[in-house]
Formats: sequence, C-alpha cells, structure tokens
Amino acid sequence: MHAAVVITFGHAPTWQEFAEPTPADGEVVVEVVAAGLHPRVRSQADGSHYTSEGALPLIPGVDGVGRFPDGSLRYFAVGSDTRGSMAERVAVDPRASVALPDGADPVAIAAGANPVMSSWVALRRRITFESGSRVLVLGATGASGTAAVQVAKHLGASRVVASGRDAGRLAALRGLGADVVVPLDDVEGVAAAAADVDVVIDYVWGQPAADVMRALVTARSDRGRRLDWVAIGSTAGQEARIPSAALRASGLTIVGSGQGSVGRAAFVAELPGIVAAIADGTVRIEATGMRFAEVESVWAGQGGTGAGRVVLQA
Repeated sequence: MHAAVVITFGHAPTWQEFAEPTPADGEVVVEVVAAGLHPRVRSQADGSHYTSEGALPLIPGVDGVGRFPDGSLRYFAVGSDTRGSMAERVAVDPRASVALPDGADPVAIAAGANPVMSSWVALRRRITFESGSRVLVLGATGASGTAAVQVAKHLGASRVVASGRDAGRLAALRGLGADVVVPLDDVEGVAAAAADVDVVIDYVWGQPAADVMRALVTARSDRGRRLDWVAIGSTAGQEARIPSAALRASGLTIVGSGQGSVGRAAFVAELPGIVAAIADGTVRIEATGMRFAEVESVWAGQGGTGAGRVVLQA
C-alpha cells in the first residue's frame, strides 16, 4: 500500500510505498477515505507533541473516516503514534469509531471531529458545565476556537465572548454564535466584556493568557465566584507567568484538557454527539479536500493556523 511517511522529524512526509498494517487483537483494517491535517498531526510528525514516542519512520494522522470491513462508513480515532491515518489502510479498534449518519460528508467529518472534540470534551468531561453558563473563548479565530464558540452555544451557554487575532474571522464569529467579539490584543477590552463569565476556553496560553487572566480576575464583580479556566492549546507559548495572587484572591481554577487528561472511554462516549453535530450543520468547520498523493506540497503550503482545515482524501 501507499502512505504518507515521515523519515526525519521536521521534514514533510512523502507519499510512498509502506508495509501493510498488522492489526492487533480487537483491531480491523480499514480503507481510509479521508484524514484531517490537524495541528496535532503536525506536532506528531515533527516529534514535538507531548505524547510523541520519538520513533521513526512514522505515518502521521490521528483520526479519519474509513470504510470498515462490514462496508460501513465510520469516523475513527487511531491509537498508534507511528501508524496513523494518512495511508490507504490503517488498523483501527472499532470501539473507537462511530458510524456516519446517512448523507454525512466524510470530508466535513474528518475536518471537524478533532477541533470540535477539544472544546466538547473539555466542557462535558473536565468541568461541571451548566446550561446558562457564560463562556470566553481565547483563540477563537482558529479552527478549534471557531468550533468552541459553536459548541459552547450548542451545549447551553447563554453568552459567548470570542477573542482572537484575525479581525476578519473574529467579526464572522457573530454569525456562528458569538455574542461579543474582542481583539485578543485588547486585554482590558476582553476583561471588561468577559468580567462575569463562568468558563474560559483557552487555546493560546503563553503571555496573552496570563495578561487576560490578571485583568479578568481584577474586573470580576464577585472575585470569589468560581471561574473555570480550561487550557487546551498553547499557540502563544508553552509557559504562562501567572501570579499566585490570581489564584489566592479569586475563585479561579485552572485545569487542562487534552490527550491524557481524559480517558479514552470518555472520548469515545462523546463521539456520536460530536459527529452528529457536524453532520447536521450545528457546528460548521471550513474544509478543503486534497489528494493523499499531494501530501508533501500540501504540508509545505498549509500552515494550519486559520479557521479552515485541510483534509487528505483517497
């Protein structure tokens, strides 16, 4: 078979012949229809993700849509760090998959499941999220942040404040459920608009998150009221300088959400709702389909930082 293969960390994968997958106990071999080029996949391919095994060669890809042996078209997650979904075939545990609804677009599902999953699982599994809660999304103009605005509303948020760097995409979020949009570099403006939110979904971390955190804690009318800050991404830096007073003098609670903080069973349990929300258009993700054989040029030309998501297809 052919697969996108990484030989050296930091170099784009190339489409080449590779050994057929050997399924472990409980796994089946799936014909891959579509696989998303997520930021998580890029970090897998350059060895920088915190779960990286450091093993080469590897086939990148953490999920996709595939044709299973019974003929069903299903979204699936991949358990291996080295035998990913960017191949003609991959070994998959059927328990980590869900059938696509009739008429669902495989490209939309492959593009959307990963970014939608990040905020969906965070709100459903990492904190107690109540209907009517107010939410701030930091980094709302990327694909995951754009999805988070929609997911928060879908799961019952009464008010969503969206903050990001891309002015054009930020303005467009009003049509996707954002009640207020504020540029990320306007720290005081973000704090004023989100002074009484209950949850912060943070995709930026780094200095911007620390700045907003200080300003937000100060701006709250009731500093003792609980504020769940959920760190999901780190596009602005791996470290954030947070003064201890922000924790001692407020109801601020910081938690992370990602691979390792939530068990596999919890992720799998959320898959049907996530796939259904994408399939019926409740959560919309921009997607561009490209051919697997174009992976090397796509890798070089697509930064993966906008609200859209590239999907490689068979």
